[in-house]
Amino acid sequence: MKYFLIAGEASGDLHAANLMMVLKRLDVNACFCFYGGDRMKAVGGNCLCHYKDIAYMGFIPVLMHLPTILHALKRCKEDILREQPDAVILVDYPGFNLKMAQFVKTHTSIPVFYYILPKVWAWKERRIKAIRSFSDGRLSILPFEVDFFEKKHHCPITYVGNPSVDEVTAYCHQHPADRYKFLNRHGLKDYPIIALLPGSRRQEIKDNLRRMVKAVEPYCKKGYQVVVAGTSDISDEMYADAYERRECVHLLRNCTYDILQHAEAALVTSGTATLEAALFRVPQVVCYYTSFGKLVRWIKPFALKVKYVSLVNLILDLPLVRELIGDEMNVKNLQYELSCILSGGVKREQILEGYETMIQRLGEAGAPQHAASHILGILEQSK
Repeated sequence: MKYFLIAGEASGDLHAANLMMVLKRLDVNACFCFYGGDRMKAVGGNCLCHYKDIAYMGFIPVLMHLPTILHALKRCKEDILREQPDAVILVDYPGFNLKMAQFVKTHTSIPVFYYILPKVWAWKERRIKAIRSFSDGRLSILPFEVDFFEKKHHCPITYVGNPSVDEVTAYCHQHPADRYKFLNRHGLKDYPIIALLPGSRRQEIKDNLRRMVKAVEPYCKKGYQVVVAGTSDISDEMYADAYERRECVHLLRNCTYDILQHAEAALVTSGTATLEAALFRVPQVVCYYTSFGKLVRWIKPFALKVKYVSLVNLILDLPLVRELIGDEMNVKNLQYELSCILSGGVKREQILEGYETMIQRLGEAGAPQHAASHILGILEQSK
């Protein structure tokens, strides 16, 4: 069968590529055309558009590039009509993908599947009507979404497991922990590691990393070393400006899992990285600085529909890891919370125990396999 996939950012590219690999294994006649990235290209198929050409986030960037986005939507509709796939699979990226779902369901008879649902439980809850109306299968990667969609909104979904469990499990299997090999490979000393995960976007790094570094600097004098999980998409200059080339701070690019595998504790910006740190059993403080911090903290209860911002706390439905958002992310708070999660800290064991509960709720690895089997099952029934 022919599958048309749309993924609009790096994480979606990764998850879509893993799904494609399983579909190829289960469907010997599988062929793909897609809007995606390099990982999807590596699996094979016809890349009709790279996500970097259409991936804009935030009100101002979207407004500035609106003609480009509108052109991409028009082109994508034309591509689907021309390719006539057996199924359209949408991966996250709701601003673009919900428009495509509506088009496909109102102009064709092609089944539509949504893999990695929009986070409507946090904001834009009104999107649920479109998700329910314009998709044939809805595949969730977060266990708490089932009650939200089905009990509150009577919108059937299927929890297939979480891809991060697959990725961390596979990584640990392929790369057994070898501390001294890791230290020697990166020129690090045999000191315990505090990991800093400041995000992957320029604004996130600019806002968060400098404050993270200032908070951990005293620990360099206490026998710790600091390792920043960097990305190749960000220049050396931007990182250097943030940590001012302090000798105790080491920047390692594109090896976040390697860092987490050997870290004692971490400061993490909100997002999937909070879940990954938990899967590696690294106690963490979740922190995210924003301008107008007091205003952000004040409007947060009105803008967000959830009590927490980190996936760890959302899955557990309790404040296991401390979240420092807006003006609460300051050096004093970071230093205190970090002291609580390092070896001997008063919160460390509680967090580690909570991680085990969270991991049980996520379930075992196999999200792409479960998602692919579900999609193929519905397609077989519709024949």
